[in-house]
Amino acid sequence: MSLLHEHTTTTAGDDLADTEVALLPTGSVEQHGPALPLGTDFMAAQTVAHTVSDREDVVCLPTIPVGVSEHHRQFDGTLWTAPETFENYIGDIVASIASHGVRKVVVVNGHGGNSGALQRVARRLRREEIAFAVPWNWWSGIGEILEDEFGVGITHADEIETSMLLAIAEDLVREANLEDAEAGAGEAWGEDVHGANVGFDTIDFSESGVVGHPTDGSKEAGERLLSGASDELDALVDWLREREITALWPEEHR
Repeated sequence: MSLLHEHTTTTAGDDLADTEVALLPTGSVEQHGPALPLGTDFMAAQTVAHTVSDREDVVCLPTIPVGVSEHHRQFDGTLWTAPETFENYIGDIVASIASHGVRKVVVVNGHGGNSGALQRVARRLRREEIAFAVPWNWWSGIGEILEDEFGVGITHADEIETSMLLAIAEDLVREANLEDAEAGAGEAWGEDVHGANVGFDTIDFSESGVVGHPTDGSKEAGERLLSGASDELDALVDWLREREITALWPEEHR
């Protein structure tokens, strides 16, 4: 079915009858240091979602760009909403598409800060038998690729996100600024003190807003990340399509 916003109400009505799964890209508009664009997270999620949106059994909903990003607020350009607001907004959108008969949804997420709210709303939608919504981070299923290419997991504005942006929006990456980004980067997400992570805001542990080594990124690695994420999303859609919605609801109390 492709992109919902490109349909008319008439064509949407015709095609939604054959649609099994909706994709809802989510991300953030937040600082990613001096080299990557503010829209890095939602652009990555949107691009991955669009790679499978041409399936006849899939509809891709408009991207939700702003997310739970207050921890980046000290850096210019960052936008954010409260976790409760984000959670309820996503819930309303999923309920909307469910009302048209599409009750299986993958929330294709590009921002780790959204994860808590997405898990909560997914549980609520399932508990109320409105929709079965699966929060899915684009990097979650490609651990082998991440290990092979970088030997580390994703952090923030790092070599992984730099690689993805070089693959999907190379003209928006300020490559001349990558060295400055890395020079002011943190080595980890916050400081651990006797088992407690005390890095609440990014500014607490990163001068540039970056965590990791963005100069290690490459377009070739990014193309591999995009291909791997697309394959995983395609397989997840298959998994959802093969299941009756009633089999996805919570079990009765025992």
